[in-house]
Amino acid sequence: MSTATFGDRDEDARERHRLLGEAYDPMTVENLARTGVGPGWRCLEVGAGDGSVAAWLDRRVAPGGRVVATDVRPDPRAAGPRVTRHDIARDPLPDGEYDLVHARLVLRLLPDRDRVLARLVRALKPGGVLQLDEFDASAAPALRVPSPAARELYETFTAAKNRLMARAGIDVAWGRQVVRAMVAAGLTGVVARSRAEPWDAGSPGLRLLAHHARHLHDGLVREGMTPGQLDDVRELLGDPGFRARSYTMYSVQGRRPREDR
Repeated sequence: MSTATFGDRDEDARERHRLLGEAYDPMTVENLARTGVGPGWRCLEVGAGDGSVAAWLDRRVAPGGRVVATDVRPDPRAAGPRVTRHDIARDPLPDGEYDLVHARLVLRLLPDRDRVLARLVRALKPGGVLQLDEFDASAAPALRVPSPAARELYETFTAAKNRLMARAGIDVAWGRQVVRAMVAAGLTGVVARSRAEPWDAGSPGLRLLAHHARHLHDGLVREGMTPGQLDDVRELLGDPGFRARSYTMYSVQGRRPREDR
């Protein structure tokens, strides 16, 4: 898994997970609620991060349900049910076990994402639902900038970051492919919902980009940016005169057929 791209420090991971939760938990749980998840359901939360979504599921399935939360690098401070160390690409996964499987921003990290998707489908009970939340991070254009030089700097930064991700095997635009992949994996009733919104100074999205500019510093320098430019990027992302469009987040649901053919 390409999580090493984002650094090994626990503090970095916690900050990244916190900002992702601020930005995307509302959309994630809104769509999970559409599945009808409720008391007695068995759920698998893959790549649980700080546990915020797993905690929400845990409340929904009580009484009588169970949430299994996993991560390749569990955070001992995670909210909700205990997060179990598990590599979804390599470690065993039971077949036909879960009413609901959810993963957010996990499969984009994996070179063998189609094989892992097939494993997640097999983990569903017949009639169970898979929800994948994935970015198309290929574009987050500036909408308002304090100067033409600031626009050029921001575009240089986002291009360097995407090159760094691609070299690590991350598909930054995989969100656009999720529907196709889920249909090819045999799921039925596949439905996609997408969301993009403005990012202003102080928004979790721009704070996440500033976090990347800091903790991906060495990799971004290898991609051609200078330390001074990265300092300027962080200053720009906090400028009240700057606004950008968010990545497009796709939330896609599909159901395992009740009778596999």
